Amino acid sequence: MSSTAFNLCNLPPWVIGSRHFNEHPQPLFLQGVREANRFLFNKLDTIASREERGQVFSDYLSVKFQLHHEDGHTDSARKALRNSYLRFLKGWMMDSNSVEGAVLKSWVESRMGIAPTFHNGRISGTDSEAHYCYIMDRTRGSKRTNAINAQLDLLYEYCQYELSRSHGELIQLTLFRGTNGATEDQIIEQVSKREQIVRLNNLVSFTDEEERAWEFGSIVWRIQVPTSKIFFFDELLPTSLLKGEGEYLVIGGDYLVKRIMCTV
Repeated sequence: MSSTAFNLCNLPPWVIGSRHFNEHPQPLFLQGVREANRFLFNKLDTIASREERGQVFSDYLSVKFQLHHEDGHTDSARKALRNSYLRFLKGWMMDSNSVEGAVLKSWVESRMGIAPTFHNGRISGTDSEAHYCYIMDRTRGSKRTNAINAQLDLLYEYCQYELSRSHGELIQLTLFRGTNGATEDQIIEQVSKREQIVRLNNLVSFTDEEERAWEFGSIVWRIQVPTSKIFFFDELLPTSLLKGEGEYLVIGGDYLVKRIMCTV
């Protein structure tokens, strides 16, 4: 598996990206993020409504990273939007191989230690054209937005906080992904006629609705994902750009996937 030597998590990259981790999940924590934002998480503990917690989180990031300009036509407001985590989520939603997609993949690489395997082409090595494209897009996307990784750190930790409140203990969620023919995923092992172990890109979109997955391809795969490897989901924020899509952004690595028969 393609990984870096270091990350900012409580577990090493080779563990996080392994199939064994997915089958025996453990909590993941980014070093120092909750401690540095203790006030926010203590405040969230006192709020019963998830929608209200989402608004408090959104307001906290807006103030902390100066994203709270109300007049969207001013230069400062446009700059704030360019620096906002919402821009990168929207960019991913439009095209995961975009500049914004490269920045999100870069966050996974730097925080989890799992390198991307695909960006406008398969990344076969650091000398490949796809890797060069990834580096260039990452640089363009991160330019003058040096706080974006800190914003994404908080987004991940808040996502984990909400999943913990919703589900209690660490669990696996059943998610689906529609594809057409060959995909960007590397097949590691053909387990059975309909089961494979694949190496997913370091960040991948899934849905929790099987019917929705069929809208994206003639082949649908089912996967079990630990909640600790969910970076974002569509109901997380009150004004989520993905609301209603049933979409989950999943941290990649090696997964057992099963091709399902059409039942819709």
